[in-house]
Amino acid sequence: MIKRENGMPVLNNEALTKEKNTRRLFFLIVSRVILVTLLLGTIVFLDIRKQEFSISQITINFYYFVTAAFYFFSVVYIVLAKLFKNIRSNIFLQLTVDIVLITFLVGLTDNIQIDYSLFYTLVIIYSVPFLGRKGGLIIASVASVFYGVLVGLKFFDLLPFVSSLTYYYNLNFYDILTNILVHVVSFYILAFLAGFAVEQEKKTRSLLEEKESEFNQLDLLFRSIIESVYTGVMTVDLRNVIKTFNKAAEEITGFSRSKVVDLKVDDVFPEFLPFMDTEMIDKQFKNRIEVLITGGNGANVNLGLSVSPLKGRNENEIGSILIFQDLTQITEMEKKLEMNKKMAIIGEMAAGWAHEVRNPLAAITGSIELLKKGLELEGTNKRLMEIILRSKDQLDSFARDFLLLARSVPASRESVDLKEVIEEVLEHIKLSPEWKDEIRVEKKVTVNIKAFANKEQVRQIINNLVLNAVQSMEEDGVLSVETKTVELDDEKKYAEIKIMDTGCGISKEDLARVFEPFFTNKTKGTGLGLTIVNHIVDGYNGKIKIDSSINKGTVCCVWLPVK
Repeated sequence: MIKRENGMPVLNNEALTKEKNTRRLFFLIVSRVILVTLLLGTIVFLDIRKQEFSISQITINFYYFVTAAFYFFSVVYIVLAKLFKNIRSNIFLQLTVDIVLITFLVGLTDNIQIDYSLFYTLVIIYSVPFLGRKGGLIIASVASVFYGVLVGLKFFDLLPFVSSLTYYYNLNFYDILTNILVHVVSFYILAFLAGFAVEQEKKTRSLLEEKESEFNQLDLLFRSIIESVYTGVMTVDLRNVIKTFNKAAEEITGFSRSKVVDLKVDDVFPEFLPFMDTEMIDKQFKNRIEVLITGGNGANVNLGLSVSPLKGRNENEIGSILIFQDLTQITEMEKKLEMNKKMAIIGEMAAGWAHEVRNPLAAITGSIELLKKGLELEGTNKRLMEIILRSKDQLDSFARDFLLLARSVPASRESVDLKEVIEEVLEHIKLSPEWKDEIRVEKKVTVNIKAFANKEQVRQIINNLVLNAVQSMEEDGVLSVETKTVELDDEKKYAEIKIMDTGCGISKEDLARVFEPFFTNKTKGTGLGLTIVNHIVDGYNGKIKIDSSINKGTVCCVWLPVK
C-alpha cells in the first residue's frame, strides 16, 4: 500500500523494488525489439544478396519467421505485464521463449561452429538481475540442454528438415563433444560471473542507499532544527544571494521564503549589508548588534543580529550565516520597566505632594467661596475672581491626578458592567464644558460584557479616553464606542473597550510618548490622563493599544480581564 506524507506518495522498499523491476522488464522488452530489428536488417541484407552467400530462400523465410515470432511475443509480454503483476512469471516466460527461438536460429545456421549461440549468453546475462545467481545458473543449464540436444540431433542427422537446409562440415564426434562442452562451460562461467557482478552491484547499491539514508536523516535533522527554533536563520553565498530562510525568519521579518530565496541581500534587507563585510565580522560584530529593518508588511522591526562566516569542509569561506531575533517585545519590556521606575518615583512624590497641597487648597477654596458670596464684584475684579476659581479647579484636578498615579490597584474587584459605566461617562461628559453638541455618538455596546476590576477605576479609564477623543475633534466629529469579549494571543479572554474618534490625530513621534507622564500637545491639561489609564490597565495585567493618523482620527483599545 502506498503511504502519503504531505500529500505526496511515499513508497516502501518492497514497492520501490517492484517499480524498479517493472521498469527493467519494459526496458528488456524494448531492448529485445531493437536487437531483433537489427537482426531483421541483417536478414534483409542476406535476402537481397543470398546468391553471393549461397543461402536458400527457405532458410531466409525461416529467419523471417523467427524474427516475426520475436515481435509477436514482445507484444504478448507487454499485454501480460499490464494484465498480471507477477513479474517473475513474465520473466520466466520470456526466458523460455527466447531460448526456444534462439535454438531455432542456431538450428538454421549453416555452420554449427560459428552460429547464433552467442544469443544464449544474452539470455543468461539478463536473467541474473531478475532471478539472481541461482536463477542464472538454472537458465544456463536450460540453455546448455537445448544447445547440446540441438547440436547432437543435427550431428546424428535426426532433424531431416533442418539438415536439408544446412551444410555440414566434416566434423567427428569429439569435435562436436568439444563444441558442446565449451559452450556449456562458458554458459556456466558467464552465469556465475554475472551473478557475482549483480550481487556486488546490489551490495554497493545497498551501501550507497544506507549512506544516502544516513545523509537524508542528517539533512532532515538539520532542517528540523533550523525550522523548529524560534530564531531567524538566513544563509547567503559569496555573491550575497540568499540560500536559506527558515520559518522563524518568515514570521519575524514578514517576508515569505518563496519571495526571498535566490534574491540578493541588498534587494531585500539592505540594512544588513554594512554588517556583512568579512573584516567587520571578524573584528567588530562577533557579539549581537541591533538593526532596524523594514518588514514585509511595511512596519519597522527591531532585530538583534549576529553575522558569522559560513565555512566549507576545507575551512574555506562559502558564504555567511545571519542569525536574528525580534527585539520588539524586549524593547517594549525595557521601555515599560523604565516607565515603571519613573512611575514609582512620581508616585512616591505624588502621594506626599498631593496631601500637602490639598489641605491648604481646601482652605483657599473655602475662603474664596466666602469672599465671592460676600462681595459684589464687577468689571476687572469679577474677571480676576473667575481666573482664581479656574486656577483653583485646575490645581485641584492636578492634585487629584497625582493621587490617582500614587494609588495602587484595589484588592477588591467586581464584575463591572461596561454598558452601564459607558452610559454614565457619556452622560457626564455631555454636561461638561468640553462637549460640543455637533459631535455624533455611535455606540456598539454589547450587553453583559463585564470586566473584573474596580468600578471607579474602569470609569476613570473610559472617562479619560472619551475626554481625549472629544477634545481632539471639531464640531462635526464622530465619537464611536464599542465593547466585546475577545481572546488574545495569550489564550485568555478579555473585555475589549474600543473608543474611536475622527479628530486631529497624533503623529508617529508623539504616539511613542503618549504614556509618558506630563507629555501633552494640548494647551490645557496635566498630561497625566493616558499615563493614569496605562497605570490602571497595567495594574490589572490588561493591555492597551493606540493607533492614530494625522487628520484621520485615533483608535484606543483597552483589554481588561474578565472573571
